[in-house]
Amino acid sequence: MRRKYQKLFLERQKRNLSCEDMGRILGISTAYYWQIENKKRRLFYDDAIRIAHIFRLKPDDLFYEND
Repeated sequence: MRRKYQKLFLERQKRNLSCEDMGRILGISTAYYWQIENKKRRLFYDDAIRIAHIFRLKPDDLFYEND
């Protein structure tokens, strides 16, 4: 299954973080984070900034899809 935000998934995996870890860091539920990663839930700009900050990247580096 191909994830919508493949870069986000790969960055999370590279750092050995689970969806549960990300949810805990962001203060959201595991399910909510999973839905963001799989593009089942709308990603708000503030959340994109917070997620990118965790990986020390710009939001465009994670969420811009050029395919």
